[in-house]
Amino acid sequence: MAASPSFPPLDRALIVSIACDVVARTGTPLSRQSTTDLAKRARDELNKPIGRSTVWRILDEDAIKPWQYEHWLFPRAANFFEKAAVVLDLYEGYWQGERIDPFDRIISTDEKTSIQARIRRHTTLAPGPRRARRVEAEYGRGGALQYLAGWDVQEGLVMGRCEAKTGIAPFGRLVQQVMERPEYGSACRVFWVADNGSSHRGEVSEQRLRTAYANAILVHTPVHASWLNQVEVYFSLLQRKVLTPNDSANLQELEVRIRLYEELTNRQPKPFDWRFTKYDLFALLQRLAIREAVSRSSTPDTRTSLG
Repeated sequence: MAASPSFPPLDRALIVSIACDVVARTGTPLSRQSTTDLAKRARDELNKPIGRSTVWRILDEDAIKPWQYEHWLFPRAANFFEKAAVVLDLYEGYWQGERIDPFDRIISTDEKTSIQARIRRHTTLAPGPRRARRVEAEYGRGGALQYLAGWDVQEGLVMGRCEAKTGIAPFGRLVQQVMERPEYGSACRVFWVADNGSSHRGEVSEQRLRTAYANAILVHTPVHASWLNQVEVYFSLLQRKVLTPNDSANLQELEVRIRLYEELTNRQPKPFDWRFTKYDLFALLQRLAIREAVSRSSTPDTRTSLG
């Protein structure tokens, strides 16, 4: 049996180069290459056998992996920093440059939409030795509900409700549910941090909230900045711990599970250890601006070649 070939640094560099190469240059109708594709190209280039597992191992050990990518949204609002800084100052306990009152409250709110009650076509198989639990991929749709929640930033409490749909009226019911509690109804000010969803968008929604509750102040995050809204952290925990995999016989069972997790969270309330400040954001935006400028300067202008 022949010994497995070795792959010195030059061979490894060639394999990485093939992985980084623009696929269009290969003449194949692909946008991405599998390890099988790469192994085939590497065999032709190196003139010696190499398997897909070896290619995967070499690429996995490489420090920089330009063949991988993630989707993300570049901050595009003209006043992104100014609006974000207001939210981040609130998390630090400041409003318009002054320390907030000890009796002021901060509520981070949003809607987790279209949570389906998925009825599996076949019973889930229990785990066994060296075998994970197996969940049937096909399911019947038992309807969907919307979960609206307010997260008390200072106390780590969550107050939520399930609705058939989102909108101004359902959001108003959530606000009423929270504001009717004595600690919020009697507070000096209650700051409501929200995104720009249609249920609470713009100055009209700010006026609507002030009219309903004189001590309520709606504070909008910048566009495409849900990561600044602390309730999203709670939603991510709910998704991982309760809704994955999402198996429910009906909407009633799904709602019970969501509300039980809310109750469990409130048994030992704990605020999130939020450390990201407006100074961190400013530094991040500066780095992004530099990277964008470098990227633009290094990208060839194709207009001249297109005539």
